[in-house]
Amino acid sequence: MFEIINEKTLPEFSAFVESHPKGHFLQSREWGRVKEAWTWQAIAVRGADGAIKGALSVLIRKMPAVPYTLMYSARGPVCDPHDRETLKELTEGLRALAKQHKAYAVKLDPDIKSDDSEFIAIMEELGYKRHFGSKNFEGVQPNYVFRLNVRDKTEDELLAAFHSKTRYNLRLSVRKGVEVRLCGKEMLPAFSAIMEETGTRDGFIVRPQAYFESIMDNLGENARLYMAFWQDKPIAGTLAIHYGNKVWYLYGASSNQYRNVMPNYQLQWEMIRWALETKCDIYDFRGVSGDLTPENPLYGLYLFKKGFSGELTEFCGEFEMVYKPTVDLVLNKGLSAARNVRRKLVVGKKRREAEKHEKPAEAPRAEEKKE
Repeated sequence: MFEIINEKTLPEFSAFVESHPKGHFLQSREWGRVKEAWTWQAIAVRGADGAIKGALSVLIRKMPAVPYTLMYSARGPVCDPHDRETLKELTEGLRALAKQHKAYAVKLDPDIKSDDSEFIAIMEELGYKRHFGSKNFEGVQPNYVFRLNVRDKTEDELLAAFHSKTRYNLRLSVRKGVEVRLCGKEMLPAFSAIMEETGTRDGFIVRPQAYFESIMDNLGENARLYMAFWQDKPIAGTLAIHYGNKVWYLYGASSNQYRNVMPNYQLQWEMIRWALETKCDIYDFRGVSGDLTPENPLYGLYLFKKGFSGELTEFCGEFEMVYKPTVDLVLNKGLSAARNVRRKLVVGKKRREAEKHEKPAEAPRAEEKKE
């Protein structure tokens, strides 16, 4: 039997999610507070001993102009992925929440690999429709990530496993005088400015500074802002999260200036070191494209992350349970069109503004290692 988590049972829920091998920061109450535009709710299922054996949190959003909501569970559920009874009870809990909140559908994108045929079969038997993961970044969460196993590893062992070009560029960054600092919220304006620069260059919509502030406020010591400085000037930054047995590289930004001093290599190394310090099992580089052809504009991102010798991980995609098919059909078409128009307008405007500025300076060139 499922139960809806309340303030009394929230500490037990949080402890379960954080300690479970499938636990994820996107399933946490803290992340629910970051997503303040959504209503957060959670479901749990208990075993015969009374302890929680499965859980799932959802974000619920009121849709504009209609009396319906959409429910979304990022990287849920958190349980044994082959425990059919627990998955069934969690599904019943979702159905109850959908009725309470007038949800027309629920979407889940589990932290389960694409080759787990048993989990996929159970979900489809329970009535979910599987949407095969996108090759690039069309989904809410990336369907392909790089994950580095850091369990019981030393810094020397990890460095030795890096691609030789990655080691070279990491050391080049140090030789060139790049310094990575662990920073507080006082550096968020600089980080946000570099994020805007990155979004304009790479064609994506950037979160406002207040969003990054909310992450640091709600995740506390489990969120870290790393900034790379060259000649005391901030030129790149990353925002990372530690939760349970993993550290995630959540956001990254690099200035158009001084990219040839390779600040991103040092930033990645410092986040990997944090995963070692916190005795984690996994450092997650987050998303890459599943299209590994050199012609893909995202191929460079793949090569960069691949150089740290992680495992290319493909998830099983999104699962959707539709409660009101007609509403789902109409709203999905409208939402998709609106997202595409907004992205084109925002990115186009930023690129036009960027073109008005002069070409930025670079640091003295260093010969990057070729192989």
